[in-house]
Amino acid sequence: MKLTLRQLQIFSAIAELGSTTAAAASIPLSQSATSAALAELESLLGSPLFDRVGKRLILNETGRALHLRARAALNTAMEIERDFGVDDSNRRSFLPAHIRLGASTTIGNYVMPARIAQLQREQPHIAVEMRIGNTQDVVNAVLRMEVDAGLIEGPCHADGLDVQPWATDRMAIVAAPDHPFAKLGRPANALELGKERWLLRESGSGTRELLDQMLLPHLGGFQSTTQLGDTEAIKQATAAGLGIACLPLCAVGDQLALGKLVVLQTALPALDRPFYCIRHRFKSFSAPLETLLTAAPAPPAQKA
Repeated sequence: MKLTLRQLQIFSAIAELGSTTAAAASIPLSQSATSAALAELESLLGSPLFDRVGKRLILNETGRALHLRARAALNTAMEIERDFGVDDSNRRSFLPAHIRLGASTTIGNYVMPARIAQLQREQPHIAVEMRIGNTQDVVNAVLRMEVDAGLIEGPCHADGLDVQPWATDRMAIVAAPDHPFAKLGRPANALELGKERWLLRESGSGTRELLDQMLLPHLGGFQSTTQLGDTEAIKQATAAGLGIACLPLCAVGDQLALGKLVVLQTALPALDRPFYCIRHRFKSFSAPLETLLTAAPAPPAQKA
């Protein structure tokens, strides 16, 4: 084999930092050795990998294609070193499996904790690290291969990812128990709902994008909104009477049980949304990760 991981490491550092000088400092390596390694790689592949713009190196089309594969190869090598405890003295001792998971807010806060707990009760040697963010945060982490898999609650438009349906989530329009709609005696219609103050997530949130798609065709628009960047904040604000919200039933079950929120009856159709599992197209799943992701729990039944 003529191609080495060291060459791919140097190439990736240059691609991500934009110069041989910066890449050399990060590896660390001398600048001349870094430049020589890049020249050797380009000669081996028979093609330049960068456009030279002044002192800056910018990936060309060939370089972009190689960068995806280089990151995948380096990620796999790092996983082997991590899982088998390879240190600087080249000693090996098997380490427990380590899963890195990205999850958008609802899934990370309300769906995965119980599943992770169950997995670790059954296989206590497995460590799970979960990063929680909005859908775009998780997509970016998967693209950079910073996590092994992502679970998201909104559409994914990124190239280079494998996207599969994972579960179905039931949404509900909720309000404080003393809200007028809770005592209406009939389903609230679209015109009435459109005039209410809606509590919404931020732009970039999968929940917000989906709600825009699900509600706006019926309501024609939100006349009054308050934007909050966290589902828990929306729950609390709704319970305090600030407005109404459309939230996952898995997120509001505790508040419904305590009587701090009620599900409003409306003339709108059922509000279901899919959850998706995303992975980098060069990423394979370990057996423990497959176990964690298999048989996602069914959503709870909607209460009247």
